[in-house]
Amino acid sequence: MKLGIVGLPNVGKSTLFNAITQAGAESANYPFCTIEPNVGIVDVPDERLDKLAEMYHPKKVTHAYIEFVDIAGLVKGASKGEGLGNKFLSHIREVDAIVHVVRCFEDANITHVDGSIDPIRDIETISLELIFSDIEMIERRIDRTKKAMKGDKSLATELALLERVKATLEEGLPARSIEYTDDEMAIMKEISLISMKPVIYAANVAEDDFSKGIENNEFVNRVKELAAKEGSQVMPVSARIEEEISQLDGDEKAMFLEELNMSESGLDRLIKASYTLLGLISYLTAGEPEVRAWTITKGTKAPQAAGKIHTDFERGFIRAEVVHYDDLMECGSMTAAKEKGLVRSEGKDYVMKDGDIVLFRFNV
Repeated sequence: MKLGIVGLPNVGKSTLFNAITQAGAESANYPFCTIEPNVGIVDVPDERLDKLAEMYHPKKVTHAYIEFVDIAGLVKGASKGEGLGNKFLSHIREVDAIVHVVRCFEDANITHVDGSIDPIRDIETISLELIFSDIEMIERRIDRTKKAMKGDKSLATELALLERVKATLEEGLPARSIEYTDDEMAIMKEISLISMKPVIYAANVAEDDFSKGIENNEFVNRVKELAAKEGSQVMPVSARIEEEISQLDGDEKAMFLEELNMSESGLDRLIKASYTLLGLISYLTAGEPEVRAWTITKGTKAPQAAGKIHTDFERGFIRAEVVHYDDLMECGSMTAAKEKGLVRSEGKDYVMKDGDIVLFRFNV
């Protein structure tokens, strides 16, 4: 999974990226200090792997991971090339979802490109630039489809869809605001519009907002209202707090979070929100060589899940031997789980569940 972190300059974007990835991206109080996108890989926290490691004593433990891409601050006119915008926009097309960092704090020492704090205006600035960029792309696709139609009348359905999407974009609405059929969605995936990507708004607040109560931050409340209308998620976060957390070890981190009345870090909350947003789950494999988490989409069937490990597993799929993590933990061992009949043999139509521990049988 690849998440693109976007926002206006000086909203705390690179500070947040540094904190969650510890990648050391440059962060400074001036626009466009991030020219090329910085990339950081983060393990998905999963205590189930730790428990399985205690049981199997594997040579290797491999977490699922998320790739974060810190994309340079966008400004008004980015779709027309302002602030090197076209280059930045091309990076966003490659991600699965967008983390839109929105400034929800006052600080006279950190300049704002528009001179004042207004998260709704900031969101609209970024959203419109993404939409303008998409209009250009959809217009090019319409031109190509019209030319191809001269020899293939079956493209009329696709052209009607493209015209509908263009009209929606021209109203200032994102492409994701339209309901699509499965066939239409297949076409949209080919086009890769930025405004089709799901969004999490990371409302960047001051450090003391967590002790005062996030509900008292009027900026955050306004972002929540907007997000509710468009079906997006909002995650209040303090980039400065995350920066401090990133420098602490396990025990110190737990104490620090407790002092702030926080049960988990912003990174953990962001990962959970991303999995929910993209409809992702993890299944597990366990043995002496390796204990590992594999990320799949909800609704994935056993052969396709096996294909995540190797294409041969999917091609020669015979069956999946499955026990759920909770059942294995309750039994204490695989042998006990088998004796209780909790290890099942599943076929090609089995839909994988989060926390399934699987051994795939295949033959090629």
